[in-house]
Amino acid sequence: DGGADLSAELDKFRDLALRTAADFDNYRKRAAREKEDAIRYANTSLLENLLPLFDNFELGLEAARSAPDAAAILQGLDMVRRQFQDFLASVGVEEIKTDNAEFDPNLMEAVGHEPDDKTPEGHVLRQTRRGYKLRDRLLRPASVFVSKGPAS
Repeated sequence: DGGADLSAELDKFRDLALRTAADFDNYRKRAAREKEDAIRYANTSLLENLLPLFDNFELGLEAARSAPDAAAILQGLDMVRRQFQDFLASVGVEEIKTDNAEFDPNLMEAVGHEPDDKTPEGHVLRQTRRGYKLRDRLLRPASVFVSKGPAS
């Protein structure tokens, strides 16, 4: 029957057109999402390279705190540190909080484990390097020592 064949052929092309339209809509949404991500995270590489500079600056600031007659220098350095922190915050960078935190392997890197009577097992004892996120993405994990719990 020619009419049934034609109807089946028409249904096949209608289904193909609907699937193609749905695929194109999904592609358009995915492309928009990828473009938005590219814009949101465009500075990731720059920020990753700035973080070690900030680490060294803070080490210099700590050294200046212990130097005699460094009050004016210390005040200036502290002002620069605050400006840098404000800049990082303004572009969406936030420090990973580790104080009294439970160890999170998604945000932290354990550089050692030590017994500690005051800190519960699996919690951060101390941080050796700050970690940062750019919005919801990890820029650099925090380097931490993790408690093994009380010494036996």
